[in-house]
Amino acid sequence: MKMSYAQDHTCTQVVVYDASEIRYGPGMRDIQTLGRWGGFVFLFAWGCASAPPPAPEPPPSAAANATASEPVASSSSESKTASELTKQANSAVKQALPFNDQQDFADAQKGFLGTWEEPTIKDAKGQVVWDFGAFSFVKGEAPSEVNPSLWRMAQLNSIHGLFQVSDNIFQVRGFDLSVTSFIEGKTGVVVVDPLLSKETAAAALALYRKHRGNKPIVAMIYTHSHVDHFGGVRGMIDEKAVQAGEVKVLAPEGFMEHAVSENVFAGTAMSRRATYMYGPMLPKSAQGTVDAGLGKTTSTGEVTLIPPTDSIAKTGQKMRLAGLEFVFFMAPGTEAPSEMLFYIPEYKALCSAEDVTHTLHNVLTLRGAQVRDPLVWSRYLNDLLGMWGKDVEVMFASHHWPTWGNEPINKLIKSQRDLYKYINDQTLHLANQGYTLIEIGEQMKLPPELDKVWANRNYYGTLNHNVKAVYQRYLGWFDGNPSTLHQLPPEEAGKKYVEAIGGAEAAMRQAKTSFDSGDYRWAAQLLNHVVFAEPKNDKARFLLADALEQLGYQAESGPWRGFYLTGAMELRQGVRNLPAPDTASPDVQAAMTPEMFLDYLAVRLDPIKAAGKKLSIALVLTGDKQKQQEYSIVVENSVLNYSAGKPSEPADSTLTLDQPTFVAINGGKLKLADAVQEKKAKVDGSSDKLREFMGLFDSFEFWFPIVTP
Repeated sequence: MKMSYAQDHTCTQVVVYDASEIRYGPGMRDIQTLGRWGGFVFLFAWGCASAPPPAPEPPPSAAANATASEPVASSSSESKTASELTKQANSAVKQALPFNDQQDFADAQKGFLGTWEEPTIKDAKGQVVWDFGAFSFVKGEAPSEVNPSLWRMAQLNSIHGLFQVSDNIFQVRGFDLSVTSFIEGKTGVVVVDPLLSKETAAAALALYRKHRGNKPIVAMIYTHSHVDHFGGVRGMIDEKAVQAGEVKVLAPEGFMEHAVSENVFAGTAMSRRATYMYGPMLPKSAQGTVDAGLGKTTSTGEVTLIPPTDSIAKTGQKMRLAGLEFVFFMAPGTEAPSEMLFYIPEYKALCSAEDVTHTLHNVLTLRGAQVRDPLVWSRYLNDLLGMWGKDVEVMFASHHWPTWGNEPINKLIKSQRDLYKYINDQTLHLANQGYTLIEIGEQMKLPPELDKVWANRNYYGTLNHNVKAVYQRYLGWFDGNPSTLHQLPPEEAGKKYVEAIGGAEAAMRQAKTSFDSGDYRWAAQLLNHVVFAEPKNDKARFLLADALEQLGYQAESGPWRGFYLTGAMELRQGVRNLPAPDTASPDVQAAMTPEMFLDYLAVRLDPIKAAGKKLSIALVLTGDKQKQQEYSIVVENSVLNYSAGKPSEPADSTLTLDQPTFVAINGGKLKLADAVQEKKAKVDGSSDKLREFMGLFDSFEFWFPIVTP
């Protein structure tokens, strides 16, 4: 007998089996003969209805039965449909979850007033930045290529337009990844989170005003520091009105630091990974992108930023906006490093920002970010209940649809409070028993009271990768096993794995056997070694793409599906060298402090180019919006250091210019010689040393490969 734990994106259960029989836990179907399932395993716990169980691992002789001369059947570069095993796995999900519960559909359509009359939203150049019809196929029963739970969320997120939340609160949903809210007061309108793009925000405002009139916007609230909650601001308000004091812009303490740093310091890598997470290059179809879990997808318009005029620093802080009292609640370190919620006593309305939505969120987003703290997240939700739980009558967030009624609101907050607490506590419980992050990811299961709540499902974050993030937060990437302390890099390890197995053909035969049995996870893991050992091996790449594709079709999480299917596409088509997105928009760069920009410059320093060099530069920043600032920059030991003030010793060169010009030169958009000629910059001292300094920095290539070396 063998005992194992396994987990997918739904729920998990201990299964005990040997090579000839499989026995199930309580409440699971009794199926005696199953063939080989393996792979992306569905094991349901706590009395869940059953789904296809895993089979024993293929016996060692399975691959050995193929002769060395027998070639692996070639897999084509075309996308495939769902395999029979994927169809059965997805069908089992439909049986396991309460799809007869239609309350979310009623709530998502409640208060509908109208929607955008055009099929698309376009930018000033006529380019489409949002296409309402792109997801029109998301109707009826889930196709075999989509997990039915994700299909359900895709249908909910496809409902778009202007909605009345209460007598004085309105939302525009389905115009971007996020939701924007309009709160009507006695003297005007307070807008909450103006979407990601200027164009979608302008369309949302136009729709609101079409139905509610041209009421003045008197305040803008950024609930937190993620771009889909501030990027569209210039589509709704004008900076001149802000500077004139006509419009307040509120944000939580630390907003600017985190809004800028997250989009710049690791911006290229994060944005590249986001092309996998949100699947923007995939077709909008049942075999491509269907939903991002948190919303449909991200818009592609202009990202803007107007700095806050007011910073909210503590829980309980009050401010009158549009004649209404707003009471703020600080929640840093939860869904964002800088985040806040708020309550409007007169309306008994709670804005939960992104801390309570209709999905399990990310403790660590797959695009990359700082690891979040589910323990403090849970504590904040508990405090939230203590402050307003007895009074609140409507709760709205910046994603998904609202919740109405005191009892349902309290039930939802408690459920998500316990969800994040359970993830934190039980990860540490298992870690303290000696389990590693991968083992914990496989073992972890939710109790049924949490698992069967639709709002706790794995549409955006997943239980599997969230528990790994908790492990990382407390214990780091190393699992304590010295064999994993200094592993070989993928290319070298791939070659040695392939050699140990007996060559690429032998490895692919084993992978094909696993693929045919439905063991897509192992097939992908094995084929990944072959691809990194032999990146031009088309048969290996296409078979790996097929395995990733089936995993994508089974994923409940929108981001997991995006990663799997985009990986498959890249294996088949190569890296698509499209125009790279600007990870740091002009507004974001303009908002950077000189210190932030110099820190980013240090990140870009090429240590090989800088090897053996010692350079000192005096930087003098001028401009109308700032007093003159001076910095002493030194490159030595392949490291860039800086300090405020004049150099203690004479610098090799002094560069005088304003910050936008400095940003343009270092970003490759303006040549130093041209800036000097146009009198945008002045150089004193050695021009050669300054040119040498300017030549030390890398420009990051956006379209780096992910699934190949």
